Amino acid sequence: AQAGLDPWAADNLLAYLSEQQEATGVVPSDTTLVIERFRDEIGDWRVAVHSPFGMPVHGPWALCIAARMRERFGAEVQAMAADDGIVLRLPDIEFDDGSDAGAELGELLFLHPDEIEALVTAQLPGSALFASRFRECAARALLLPRRRPDQRQPLWQQRQRASQLLGVAANYPDFPIVLETVRECLQDVYDVPGLVALMRSVAARRITAVDVHCAQPSPFARSLMFGYVAQYLYEGDSPLAERRAAALSLDPVLLAELLGRGEGLALRELLDQGAISRTSAELQRLTPQRVARDADELGDVLRVLGPLGRDDLAARCSPDLLAVLDATLAELIQRRVLIEVRIAGLDRYAVAQDAARLRDALGTALPMGLPMAFLEPVTDPLGELVARYARTHVPFLLADLAAEFGIGIAVAHDAVRRLAGAGRIAEGEFLPTGAGTEFCDTEVLRLLRRRSLASLRAEVEAVEVRQYARFLPGWQGVGGRVRGADGVLRVIEQLSGSILPASAIETLVLPSRVADYHSSQLDEVLSAGEVLWQGHGSLPGDDGWLSLHRADTAPLTLHPHPPGTDGDGTLSAPAQALQTVFDSAGAYFFRALQTSAELESDADALAALWELVWSGRVTGDTFAPVRALLAGGRGAHK
Repeated sequence: AQAGLDPWAADNLLAYLSEQQEATGVVPSDTTLVIERFRDEIGDWRVAVHSPFGMPVHGPWALCIAARMRERFGAEVQAMAADDGIVLRLPDIEFDDGSDAGAELGELLFLHPDEIEALVTAQLPGSALFASRFRECAARALLLPRRRPDQRQPLWQQRQRASQLLGVAANYPDFPIVLETVRECLQDVYDVPGLVALMRSVAARRITAVDVHCAQPSPFARSLMFGYVAQYLYEGDSPLAERRAAALSLDPVLLAELLGRGEGLALRELLDQGAISRTSAELQRLTPQRVARDADELGDVLRVLGPLGRDDLAARCSPDLLAVLDATLAELIQRRVLIEVRIAGLDRYAVAQDAARLRDALGTALPMGLPMAFLEPVTDPLGELVARYARTHVPFLLADLAAEFGIGIAVAHDAVRRLAGAGRIAEGEFLPTGAGTEFCDTEVLRLLRRRSLASLRAEVEAVEVRQYARFLPGWQGVGGRVRGADGVLRVIEQLSGSILPASAIETLVLPSRVADYHSSQLDEVLSAGEVLWQGHGSLPGDDGWLSLHRADTAPLTLHPHPPGTDGDGTLSAPAQALQTVFDSAGAYFFRALQTSAELESDADALAALWELVWSGRVTGDTFAPVRALLAGGRGAHK
């Protein structure tokens, strides 16, 4: 009742939550996204996503959802975003009323956080928001001048002039007003980082999503539906600019720099070289599982990879096929399945279906007798060849692409930039051993990122206890692998901040790690100011807890609040007197310290001093006092 739900809707939602809690034992978190689905008057599905995150988050979310559903169902999916949620209209598909429908909707509604920015950027030019913002940006840049500045210009005329300007700008991916419009939409209107954070919270189960199937829309869904009807009532009368914006292409490099995401283009330190090599071998059919075993598979190799020379084909054949390779090639050429061509000065074999592409894009001479079906012109022959090259290669340079087809760098660059503007090729710095800008197919780059991430995760997986037991002594240098004062410094750097029994430092810890260890080596680094020690409490007998620290990194490893020393009130009166003396000046010899603190008894002064040492407030410039304390033979470690 407090939420304003009808009784049937509330019962439906509560029953669903109760079933989910009994089945999984999971109670929804404070923030819950409700996915409500129902059929409209004509039988199509309506999906209402109830969310409190506002229009800046819901707007880009709706764009991405509509794009994914269009790709999944192959039909137009209409989406409308509001401050209270998102409404979607789906075609009449078969959804079960059980959990399978919720799972399928979850796959479509909830996005991978790493893919959101690219997906929103790709879908933005096709939105009405982009068209209206482009008109405003062009007007501010004085690209839509008025013939009579003293008179107002009708909005429909502004839209017409903006659509004409957009039609010209669509041919230039680096047109500054287009890039500024995208920047304004992504940063000033949309909250893309907020959407990324929302998807991460959903993936981490900090935000719960529930799916509800209703026979009728709830009151919340009805209010969203009212805005949906208002938006699409006159959809056919949308201005020309809104309908032509979908043909726009963008320069991804300039756009990334404008949005401040230039660092996202450099993946040299993130991609794993082993994953790159493995992926390259698989894409090029060089792995034993992907080699050609008969004539049909040999044709498939050329169809997937493009024209190849005889040696390249031999590297992609099984031993049985390699023995009869020349005869197989002759048979396929006679059957007009393959043709012999000359590309970039080299003799190669290609499938007959590529004849028109090779002729129109590269000017390749074709053999006689090809069917007319293989000679029909194609729309973008060079673009298709470059796209296939990108699909079958890991990140590549323009020089490699130009050498492959025997074309100029400028021609190759133009073809690549057109594919990059269409979102099919990514531009950046990818190869760990590369230099300069490289290009890669977006699906190949996504595969490389997944495999690199899996490789990094495998590196941090827990190993067996036996392997850890073999590794730990070697990593700690047990066995005396270092020598002298430098070796002591190396060991202390590795053990900085580790709390050890004082009696074990020079009997177990350092001798087991430093060859021919002598106590003078520790005194040498202490007196030189390179190492200091700190107490952490006493032990039974004449012993206590100590830690060693490198002086240059001591602020990072010292314990500011040693155990059992919460305040000055825990100290005895003599110890407080010594603490007052230390606070007023720097270092003291024992006799001067006793005199300054006005302590008459040597025993009281010594006990108070060790009280300050074990509380972590006082240290010494040598290890001799600790050795003198341990000389009684009552240490915790013999």
